[in-house]
Amino acid sequence: MAHPIAEANEKSPFGSLSPDEFYAKHSVSHSSEYITNSRGMKLFTQWWTPLHGEKLGLICVVHGYTGESSWTVQLTSIHFAKAGFIVCAIDHQGHGYSDALDGYVAHIPDIGPVVDDCISFFDAFRERHAPGLKAFMYAESLGGAIALLITLRKKRVGKSGGGFDGLVLNGAMCGISQKFKPPWPLEHLLGLAATVLPTWRVVPTRGSIPDVSFKVEWKRKLAIASPKRYMGKPRAATAYELMRICREVQGRFEEVDIPLLIIHGGDDVVCDPACVEEFHQRASSKDKTLKIYPGMWHQLVGEPEENVELVFGDALDWLKSRALGSK
Repeated sequence: MAHPIAEANEKSPFGSLSPDEFYAKHSVSHSSEYITNSRGMKLFTQWWTPLHGEKLGLICVVHGYTGESSWTVQLTSIHFAKAGFIVCAIDHQGHGYSDALDGYVAHIPDIGPVVDDCISFFDAFRERHAPGLKAFMYAESLGGAIALLITLRKKRVGKSGGGFDGLVLNGAMCGISQKFKPPWPLEHLLGLAATVLPTWRVVPTRGSIPDVSFKVEWKRKLAIASPKRYMGKPRAATAYELMRICREVQGRFEEVDIPLLIIHGGDDVVCDPACVEEFHQRASSKDKTLKIYPGMWHQLVGEPEENVELVFGDALDWLKSRALGSK
């Protein structure tokens, strides 16, 4: 089954179609609503439901840093929905159509509230729209770290696997590549900068995220064309928090017991493949699969078409087998 990215162009994820025409073509319905979190922020949520056939399960989508649920991530959500899954997603604070903390776009000085937002929305959505169905998470990049923190948070209240039946990690941020970290000595001064100048956004990194994430040029242009994509440098407190999250997650690999599929580009210079290899080795999950694709970059949807079909075919096969109980 072809991934819908094949129908996009460099200006629109829907190609020449309107969103409604695109959904109809792929036999999915689409809905959205704003929710208000415990901090009074309005957060954008949306979901896709297959129009025909039995519902196989629920997939909760967790997007990455500077990303959103309404662009290339939406195409992957549609891909899962037309295969039979109910799919829901939330825009993190400062991302997509959600409110930004103090007006600062893509600013996450503390990941804890973001984890809270995801748990609150996913739990409420599951109870309302998918009771009794097996539930999975699909997470990209920073979303991978957030998804792991969700499972660990919920595990503390006695829910094995965090209450989910499986987790697909795509280009997960289990560690930041040395090729993309701020250069010395700034990396070691981030703690001070995060305290004194938390919203300072001239933290240098080694290259633009889209430039080193999307291999195919027109897909890179599509990513940049998103009206909600943040293209600035990360703010000091955000950069420091991203590095802190990596250290926390790495220190807790053994606590993870959820069924896992890890898909990762072998030439990913944003999120180091070596970190997911270490995670796969140390995770306590009895059902865990690691697929590192040689030569592929950070954004696997940004690969040539044959690579996209291979990667997302593997992901769908894994999800279907767990949803149907064959594993």
